[in-house]
Amino acid sequence: MLIVELLVVLVFIYLGARIGGIGIGLAGGLGVIALSIGLGVPTSQSYIPIDVILIIMSVITAIAAMQVAGGMDWLVQIAENFLRKNPERITFYAPIVTFLMTVMAGTGHTAFSTLPVIAEVAKGQGIRPSRPLSIAVVASQIAITASPISAAVVAFSTMLEPQGVHYLTLLAICIPTTFIACMVGAFVANFIGCPLKDDPVYQERLEQGLIKLNTAEHKREILPTAKRATYIFLGAIVLVVSYAAAISGSVGLIENPAIGRNEAIMAVMLGAAAVIVLTTKIDAAMIPAAATFRSGMTACVCVLGVAWLGSTFVNAHVNDIKEFSSALLSDHPWMLALILFFASMLLYSQGATTVALMPAALAIGVAPLTAVASFAAVSALFVLPTYPTLLAAVEMDDTGSTRIGKYVFNHPFFIPGVATISTSVALGFMFGSLLI
Repeated sequence: MLIVELLVVLVFIYLGARIGGIGIGLAGGLGVIALSIGLGVPTSQSYIPIDVILIIMSVITAIAAMQVAGGMDWLVQIAENFLRKNPERITFYAPIVTFLMTVMAGTGHTAFSTLPVIAEVAKGQGIRPSRPLSIAVVASQIAITASPISAAVVAFSTMLEPQGVHYLTLLAICIPTTFIACMVGAFVANFIGCPLKDDPVYQERLEQGLIKLNTAEHKREILPTAKRATYIFLGAIVLVVSYAAAISGSVGLIENPAIGRNEAIMAVMLGAAAVIVLTTKIDAAMIPAAATFRSGMTACVCVLGVAWLGSTFVNAHVNDIKEFSSALLSDHPWMLALILFFASMLLYSQGATTVALMPAALAIGVAPLTAVASFAAVSALFVLPTYPTLLAAVEMDDTGSTRIGKYVFNHPFFIPGVATISTSVALGFMFGSLLI
């Protein structure tokens, strides 16, 4: 029966992946119905990550308010100025920009705004655009596991608390390891593909007049409320991290806090959105229409559906899974990273992969160090060339250097992405052994 139930789970995950976007969450709901009503699997012990969903809603609301007030445009303008002033190092500076923007915003979709700039700057320097574009997309994905307000980090830290690993410890490991790994990935990307001038596809497109070179800096209209909204949002992030430090067991400045960390994140982010609306006089009705708000609500549905489906199956067979997996993961702890890597390829969400698999991993006795070190592997969204930021990078490179090969996996994102995640996992074991 276990095999049949596992097949049902895989079928509905595949169905969700075929639908795309919000589909993984919708298919998850259908899968729960199939398991419970169709096969009699109990749902009473299923894990539904309510806190994670509420935190996504709160954070995305604050980000959307900042976007409506012009804050996102201002941040993109700063990033563009930085990249254009340092064009010769674009392969290394592009991932720094997308990494930092994702860490601050808690969503990798901020990369959409910088990808056109990266492509233009690289092209203007005669640098193969696929090199900075590929690692920039990868950096925007892996940075989710280093963002203090991302759903994946908040969910994972909640799971780790009973294991004695605090929120700040998780960030202290993930931020430096993922950033260093991105620089290693940039070094690798710098050698992928032939020089742009020697690329036959580029030469053909150049002869056909399909390539446009625009080195002029694009001046965005920055609203007068942009800086104020951005400072309020960044202040909210600092407040969240500071409060989490103050109530943590390792610091202990506040004992018996009146409000927990997760609740504090929700309250501070909703409060920040309220302050932005009140001080900038933006129309609050525009917030739900913002692109970041829509993507955040999609993430909520995806996390709900896939976590519910996965936990329904795992909790019904946790003893069998533990018996099969505990010895394997004990002897080969890196196998967890491999499992997370392949799962995230299908789930297309760091948060969904985390809430679907990490509780099961910890339940069968995986060491906290192994779980933390493997955490970056939930970011393998670049493997299948169908993720939105990856496709955007392909479309924005008119030189044709950022292209998807006929064998699906032979695209410029794959090798830098694997190098980045592998490095981050290896560094995670090294850094984690010092802090855990």
